[in-house]
Amino acid sequence: MKEHNITIYTTTNPAILKFETNHFITKNNSYEYKNIDDAKNSPLAQQLFYLPFIKTVYISGNFIALERFDIVAWDDVRDEVAQQLVEYLNSGEVIVHEQEDPQSVPATVYAENTPNPAAMRFVANKLIVPTIFEFKNKEEAKESELATELFTHPYVKEVFLDENYVSVTKTEAADWNEITLELREHIQRFLTEGKEIVSANSISKQKEEAPATQLQDENLDDVSKQIIDILEEYIKPAVASDGGNIMFKSYDESTKTVNVVLQGACSGCPSSTFTLKNGIENTLKNLMGDKINEVVALNG
Repeated sequence: MKEHNITIYTTTNPAILKFETNHFITKNNSYEYKNIDDAKNSPLAQQLFYLPFIKTVYISGNFIALERFDIVAWDDVRDEVAQQLVEYLNSGEVIVHEQEDPQSVPATVYAENTPNPAAMRFVANKLIVPTIFEFKNKEEAKESELATELFTHPYVKEVFLDENYVSVTKTEAADWNEITLELREHIQRFLTEGKEIVSANSISKQKEEAPATQLQDENLDDVSKQIIDILEEYIKPAVASDGGNIMFKSYDESTKTVNVVLQGACSGCPSSTFTLKNGIENTLKNLMGDKINEVVALNG
């Protein structure tokens, strides 16, 4: 029997914590449970609802995400919950009674504007991928059936996936008023049919090639680690809410320059320069003083 280990990740929603395991625990479907009665097909979710602070349980792929009520803080209970999950997973008990012939999985999707007029954020009512995926063209999207389908629309330029949303960047010739409904219905239909969004092989490969967090890179100096900490705590949640992502690339001690990579809706956004100078750069300068001179986006 496989031995499960749990790694805990925060999300853009402070009420939701993601407990990622080193093995897949479901097949192609994602599951969302609002209460114990709703979780009739998941013994694990039913057990979790006996914890009085659990509001919603999400089970998908290789992770369990939990939304809490405000009666507790995650810092007070996260380790206890992680231990309970490890013990359950390693007991070999059933996680979800899955259908061999999966039926439609209810899904809702709404469209949300981003600061980038060329990008729209399509938010689902469930977690859809365990980590970030960015596809600049159809060739790059071979391991994602959803992205491949979206690229069949002639106006789709780029596709970005992160946790519970799909960010689509369009060509200049298209008008959001004419294409938003079509894209929203396409994504919602795909999720409802329970298709595989990104191949398990691609997810595993990405996990192997990159550390779970940039802070695990042993080659980083202390200043770089401090910069990453600030980006994770203060910058990433805001960037994610705009349909994008920011990654630390490098720090030049001689020029005190921080290089970052912008992804999703933030890549190529007309307001990205303003965001860099008045948001990210100012935040780093305020918190790190004279260690920071400038922040540069390598693809912004």
